[in-house]
Amino acid sequence: MTELHPQLRENVRMLGELLGQSIQRHPGQECFELIEEIRAAAKADRRQESGSGQRLVNLLGKLSDDELLPVTRAFNQFLNLANLAEQYHSIRRRRGHESDLMVESLSDVFLRLEEGGIDPEDLYQRVCDLRIEYVLTAHPTEVARRTLIMKYDEMSDCLARLDHEDLLPTESEEIINRLTQLVSEAWHTDEIRHERPTAVDEAKWGFAVIENSLWTALPKFLRSLDYSLSEATGQGLPLNATPIRIASWMGGDRDGNPNVTHHVTRRVFLLGRWMAADLYLRDVQALRAELSMWQANDELRAVVGDSREPYRQVLSGLREKLIRTRDWAEARIEGRSADDTGILFENSDFTGPLELCYQSLLDCGLESIANGPLLDTLRRAHSFGLPLIRLDIRQEATRHTAAVAEMVDYLGLGDYWSWSEQERQAFLIKELKGRRPLVPRNWQPSDEVREVLATCEVVAQQTPEALGSYVISMASKPSDILNVILLLREAGMTYPMRVVPLFETLDDLRGSPDSMAALFAVDWYRQYCEGRQEVMIGYSDSSKDAGQMMAAWAQYQAQEKLTEVAGRSGIHLTLFHGRGGTVGRGGGPANRAILSQPPGSVNGSFRITEQGEMIRFKFGLPRLAEQSLTLYTTAVIEATLAPPREPEPEWREVMDWLTERSLTSYRSVVRENPDFVPYFRQVTPEQALGKLALGSRPARRKPGGGVESLRAIPWIFAWTQMRLMLPSWLGSDVALKEAFASDKVPVLREMMEQWPFFKTYVDMLEMVLAKSDLIIASYYEKTLAGDDPALLNLGKDLRERLRGCIDNLLELKQQKALLEHEPVFAHSMRVRNPYVDPLHYLQAELLKRDRENEGKGEVHDMVERALKVTMAGIAAGMRNTG
Repeated sequence: MTELHPQLRENVRMLGELLGQSIQRHPGQECFELIEEIRAAAKADRRQESGSGQRLVNLLGKLSDDELLPVTRAFNQFLNLANLAEQYHSIRRRRGHESDLMVESLSDVFLRLEEGGIDPEDLYQRVCDLRIEYVLTAHPTEVARRTLIMKYDEMSDCLARLDHEDLLPTESEEIINRLTQLVSEAWHTDEIRHERPTAVDEAKWGFAVIENSLWTALPKFLRSLDYSLSEATGQGLPLNATPIRIASWMGGDRDGNPNVTHHVTRRVFLLGRWMAADLYLRDVQALRAELSMWQANDELRAVVGDSREPYRQVLSGLREKLIRTRDWAEARIEGRSADDTGILFENSDFTGPLELCYQSLLDCGLESIANGPLLDTLRRAHSFGLPLIRLDIRQEATRHTAAVAEMVDYLGLGDYWSWSEQERQAFLIKELKGRRPLVPRNWQPSDEVREVLATCEVVAQQTPEALGSYVISMASKPSDILNVILLLREAGMTYPMRVVPLFETLDDLRGSPDSMAALFAVDWYRQYCEGRQEVMIGYSDSSKDAGQMMAAWAQYQAQEKLTEVAGRSGIHLTLFHGRGGTVGRGGGPANRAILSQPPGSVNGSFRITEQGEMIRFKFGLPRLAEQSLTLYTTAVIEATLAPPREPEPEWREVMDWLTERSLTSYRSVVRENPDFVPYFRQVTPEQALGKLALGSRPARRKPGGGVESLRAIPWIFAWTQMRLMLPSWLGSDVALKEAFASDKVPVLREMMEQWPFFKTYVDMLEMVLAKSDLIIASYYEKTLAGDDPALLNLGKDLRERLRGCIDNLLELKQQKALLEHEPVFAHSMRVRNPYVDPLHYLQAELLKRDRENEGKGEVHDMVERALKVTMAGIAAGMRNTG
């Protein structure tokens, strides 16, 4: 049995002991001994693989109301400390140590590609043209409070300082003392948010990720890429290359979130400019202290004259402009008028003087100075720009249709809603080709339409560098895209913004190639998009709609056909992957996912959402961010230059056969079984999730309604909390069972060996099955479903199906246990279980009490608080939530 790495085990032990000391001090020794007894019982119950968890249940059943909260908090806190130890371990560097989670280096991948026959010049060009964009989203899956995350980050820093072998005893003691303080501070900090963050709060959190991590990590990563590229091809990365870009939905995603208004979006644009000016100001002040040289080339002398310190003179000018820019942005944020004379607004206003200094240093033979901090600032300036982050706008298609329809109606041109698609297109293209304004001067639109138009005005006032994509959810026709372009033009937009259809449901995915072919057939649009198109693939809603297996296959086929359609039209396609953190929302190891995409679909460009807790796990620390940037970049380069093979016709037939069965089975339960929604509401904490103030967005697109109205995140979150993990395997169980009965297993094993897409799917299914737990799921049902025979029968059937799915997957992979080939992950789960198990049993009991209290019209604060802590703790234990 694989054990945790000794250093990781030691860190987990040390943090656990420090937490124990804090508990002993308050609430006291008695509480600490109770927690230890519960932990021992959980371990003992886990060792009896067929046990019922009875000893643990009995212990927890005796807890008084006063004991509930400290016990739940203790287990939650330990799981967060274990997470930070694992996170730090993935980036630790120590002599003779190689992290279990270390990613393959850029140099190793370049060498492997070269040995595989890739021409160095081709590699160089592909890296120079690379476009990878991370889109930070405010999807509400980050359970930990920002104040605690900051404490955990400093704890990671303490662990890094302890890793030095030359520490004096007093230095080591000082670090341990600081760790002790931080763990104690965390223990005495309320881990639950009591007020929902606003959309602006979420945006500020996104900016903080850049300030605290990516600001340092990105130039370091680009140095590494420059070095490896030079080593492999003899040519370094161009100065203005931007292979990595950062975008955001925070403050721009208004689809289903009434809290995101044009006022919010304007404020977020301004906050980005304020933060950028502040960060660049720190850089420029540091550079001014460093660049005291007197030698300069003629171009720089032409600007500064006979100055004895030419670089400092240029940087002093930039410093004044940055201060003015920061003051201007602050005044605008506060609603005050502000003079925009002399501020930095266009990127070239900032990069130009820096490049002038850089070239002068090179011309004077001062390469080592030019390629120091100045180069890092230049890389940041090109990558982040003066807006700091590229803001996406997302809105639902009918909101734009309604705006155009209201406008058309006011002008007496007809009923736009009743027009055919051809009539709409003809009208829109005629208007787009014309020069007259369409929006009437004295027109008073409805409130909803006024908000759409006001958003377009805010967008039109930005520079191109400030904007990501305009994403249209539920887009299905060319007029959906043309509506947005017309509205932006009417708002004063003078350059083409990327307008991106989002295909989410199974029907959307299947119809997406025809939709895009119709759009590319519009001559005017092909000129507008300048030969480049982005299409967003929705993973979350397609999985909720059709089940994970069918969704994965539909996404694969849609990407294949979209790539083919774009190729025929001479369009370079970028696929924007709307993945979540969990397998049920398209999550899983990023490099495997990228390398399993259809051949040709990753063509040097890749866009992906990063959400909630996954932002912290991937980019929360500078070295962690560097590692993530490396992992994505190597995968995108490899998928571009050495894509996987095409699937064999027989494999496609088998996938069609499997997914036909998985879809029918999934929908027969989720959509057609009348007992399913009552079962879901009763045995999961779905209805209590609203008590967690996770994000600014409502949990449902529409108030009331069934599963179809529920967003994909709470749908996944609820099943994860009670360990049935249903969205990730339901349907796959029947498909695998029938594959065994039909003797298709030899072909499935061949597909696993030779087709990265299918191997990745099976591996992800295995990972989620390993997180499921039949005993815990059964306990939730027994505690919460009452004695309703219909619900109990459905639960029994679902658990038997889950057990069958596990058995068939083990048989398919010819393994005796899940995760045989992922021993580190398997051991991590085993270590966590004794801490997660008590939270599960407590949560079921607390849900029961909470519902009873609500039935009486009562609110018990201690029960509600403890319930919220169990949700946060289980989320930490599972490492992802939605």
